[in-house]
Amino acid sequence: MSIDVNNESGTEVDEQAILDIARYALARMRIHPLSELSVIVVDADAMEQLHIQWMDLPGPTDVMSFPMDELRPPSKDDDEPPQGLLGDIVLCPEVAKKQGEEAPTQHSMDEELQLLTVHGVLHLLGYDHEEPDEKAEMFGLQAAIVDGWRAEKGLTGPSPAPTVS
Repeated sequence: MSIDVNNESGTEVDEQAILDIARYALARMRIHPLSELSVIVVDADAMEQLHIQWMDLPGPTDVMSFPMDELRPPSKDDDEPPQGLLGDIVLCPEVAKKQGEEAPTQHSMDEELQLLTVHGVLHLLGYDHEEPDEKAEMFGLQAAIVDGWRAEKGLTGPSPAPTVS
């Protein structure tokens, strides 16, 4: 799996954890091991510009996903996953920090960025949360991936509650 993490935010973030959880999520979703993903970490001003440009919404947001080849997980266990460019995930640590502090289970900015990375991966794979059934599926899968990764890493304590909207 080729994953690039590019921190342009000026904020120190745990880039290795972002890389690790992205790799874990893609493996769990059975995405071809030669697929490519880019994760870009930006400041609030850059995120706000992207949010306005692509969503026509004011203010910075936590995560945005820009799919390229519209890869999807294989439908059956024996299907060969397609290879390709997944696309870009853009994260904003300033928003992540605030969300982590305001979450019902308060957690760090880095924990929030890990959650947002998984959220972004799922969006790149075609998952959405506009409808209640879609939201239940996506957020359930997101929690299972984050919990599985945390267990594999031996991390203790509650997993971050979903704070993305």
